[in-house]
Amino acid sequence: MDENATDHPIAEARANLSELLASVRLLRVVRFLTSRGKRQAALVPVELGELVEQVGGIDVAAAILRGRVPK
Repeated sequence: MDENATDHPIAEARANLSELLASVRLLRVVRFLTSRGKRQAALVPVELGELVEQVGGIDVAAAILRGRVPK
C-alpha cells in the first residue's frame, strides 16, 4: 500500500483495511475508495465524521463548506 496515495481500489482496500484505517487515524488524512478508477466512498478521521453528523448530515456540511472555500 502506498502511504501517500489518496485513492485506493476497493479490492486492494479490503486486503489492507487495517493499514488504511490506521493511516486515516494516525495521519489524519482522507482516503478514497475507488472502483474502476472512480471514487465511490471515503474514509475520514472520526472527528470529521462526527462533525458532519453534528451539523445535520453530509448535505448540510457540504453547504457550509462550499460557503467557506476560497474562490
